[in-house]
Amino acid sequence: MPSEHAAGLSLDGLLESVIDIAKAADNAILAIYRRSFEVTYKDDASPLTEADLVSHQVIMDGLAKLEPAFPILSEEGAKIPWAERQQWRTFWLVDPIDGTKDFVNRSGEFTVNIALVHEGAPVLGVVTAPALDEIFAGIVGQGAWKIDTAGRRAIGVVEPRKPLRVVASKNHLNDETRAYIDQLGDHVLVQAGSSLKFCRIAEGAADHYPRLGPTCEWDIGAAQAVLEAAGGQVTTLEGAPMVYGKESVLNPYFVAKGR
Repeated sequence: MPSEHAAGLSLDGLLESVIDIAKAADNAILAIYRRSFEVTYKDDASPLTEADLVSHQVIMDGLAKLEPAFPILSEEGAKIPWAERQQWRTFWLVDPIDGTKDFVNRSGEFTVNIALVHEGAPVLGVVTAPALDEIFAGIVGQGAWKIDTAGRRAIGVVEPRKPLRVVASKNHLNDETRAYIDQLGDHVLVQAGSSLKFCRIAEGAADHYPRLGPTCEWDIGAAQAVLEAAGGQVTTLEGAPMVYGKESVLNPYFVAKGR
């Protein structure tokens, strides 16, 4: 995909701006992570902390300053009516903290997810793991990169290993997912939290990630962009493309793969 995307903007320059915004969110999150904090719960019983809200505000403020301006859909933002959202051709998709349970448990495996969605598909993604000092970024059709204490380098998926390295959720490994994994044959489990599961495939540390459980668009959009930029793919279990900007933000069951 050329640098000038159909949306009429330079994705190269935009990616660097989004990385900077994500880093600012990381710093705000870590300031809270390193001290005591309260945990409340949403109507769906998922946890919510001050860090989720602070990260949301930092990202909203940062994205609002970018040109051209696109609407923003954030997990922690106000609910936007479908009548308005269905008009969006290009929009930002944000999860201020994916894996709040990992944040609360201080496992370190929570992420910040920022994606640019165009015509129903994520085309740019930034995933940061603040507590692990890792950043993953990608532009579909151009490449993916990892930034950590060793610097910045290009990453890519690899040929599947034997036994197959299947990445699984620490918090959501249900019976249906176990049954799916068992039918894959000889395999080893690679444990990872939040959207890092996609990123481990993108950097060649895992091969396969099935998710037979509920997720929302903001949970996976940025990481899907990173994985596809690294040469992988994310589809429904039937092999159909994942679609973004739907009336319901819930995703179908899916599988993420490397090469």
